[in-house]
Amino acid sequence: MSRGDGDRIVRCALGHVHWGRYGAAGLLPVHDGHVLLQQRAWWTPGGNTWGLFGGARDSHEDAITAALRETAEESTLDPTLVRPHGVLREDHGRWAYDTVIGTIDARPEVHAASSETRAAAWVPIDQVTDWTLFAPFAASWPRLRECLRRPLLIIDCANVMGSRPDGWWRDRNGAAARLRDNLTALATTGLTALAPFDLAYPRMILVVEGQARGIAPTEHVEIVDAPRDGDDTIVETAAAHRTEPRLVVTADRELRERCVEVGAEVAGPGWLLAQLT
Repeated sequence: MSRGDGDRIVRCALGHVHWGRYGAAGLLPVHDGHVLLQQRAWWTPGGNTWGLFGGARDSHEDAITAALRETAEESTLDPTLVRPHGVLREDHGRWAYDTVIGTIDARPEVHAASSETRAAAWVPIDQVTDWTLFAPFAASWPRLRECLRRPLLIIDCANVMGSRPDGWWRDRNGAAARLRDNLTALATTGLTALAPFDLAYPRMILVVEGQARGIAPTEHVEIVDAPRDGDDTIVETAAAHRTEPRLVVTADRELRERCVEVGAEVAGPGWLLAQLT
């Protein structure tokens, strides 16, 4: 395993020629209604068109590592500023391209840092199709546009704990802490069943009630202690984040209906537990 061992031309199962022995990955940073695009150098395929910073993955890299590294090599953007929240894959068989979408708290001025880049620009989302786009990026843009906002997962702690008979009733606080820890681990590996992403890193809020309250948050899981009824707090939390794509995890029929009324989507505990195993 070494840097650059993926730099090779390959032919995919569809008969197309691609760059990247182990596939390729690109980065789409998002901030305040804008996305960062790269203008490709004149001598590259699709020269002078606009697309993503990215390139071939090495054998030891995952998509996020490769996309961030390539962006750092091709531009002056500090990749540590980007918080990836999802990955979308275009699989051609024997070769795939992964687009990593991430949010960034600022919109720094970005310049070219390699011969592969002619320029960089923060482009308003509504104006992307007005630019001369690299053909593969243009084809994927409609799907990518649906994934620019980081998803929010709101978990009904009591309902999820109660969906499996593991003795949670003997120590509700301890069971809630175990669920929090499992969610924290899931937040680092990603969810594979949160459409429209192929791999998602959502923001997570665990709503805890009754004797389970009082557990500490983690870097990846926020804790909301319900002062009274957990259902009301879940609905209030979902309503307070109307600008975000929200998924509430609960099996409670009435609660599900209330969450749908405030614009959230719902899933049962089984969906989440399948991701945790």
